[in-house]
Amino acid sequence: MGKRREARERAVQFLFQHDLNPPQDLPAALEHFWESQRAAAIAEEKGVANWGQPVELPPATVEEAAVRLFSDPLIRGTLEFRDEADGVIKKHAKNWDLHRIAAVDRNILRLAIYEMLHRDDIPPVVSINEAVDIAKKFSTQDSGKFVNGILDKVKGELMRPARGIQ
Repeated sequence: MGKRREARERAVQFLFQHDLNPPQDLPAALEHFWESQRAAAIAEEKGVANWGQPVELPPATVEEAAVRLFSDPLIRGTLEFRDEADGVIKKHAKNWDLHRIAAVDRNILRLAIYEMLHRDDIPPVVSINEAVDIAKKFSTQDSGKFVNGILDKVKGELMRPARGIQ
């Protein structure tokens, strides 16, 4: 899996957690999230269940740092523009109240909409493809179609090219 895909998946996981249980201290919550991700990965590599036991973590690898470097701004940006993204979702999700959309799908949409509206370095079609694939992985097959439908409507309103980087 590519580092950017992994970073987006981690961002969706954090946003999902944040949506269900918003932390008081975002920087501390992010630090805890990344430490728990590393501990889980190390335990998985060793084939050992951690079950919340303290683990002495080695320094982050270059790959882990690259994932976090791409993911953290996505998380922070999505949270900063969450209300805007929610408005876009409401506009295009006909007959769907925001709270009725599955939490994972809602956060995948928020992330992709943030990328499409505020990250000129990411082509909108890339955001859509990544969101659809992540929805299929973490939610249901129908979620991929739902996410694609909403994001395709958003793409149609963009004032920049859908494929090229500006």
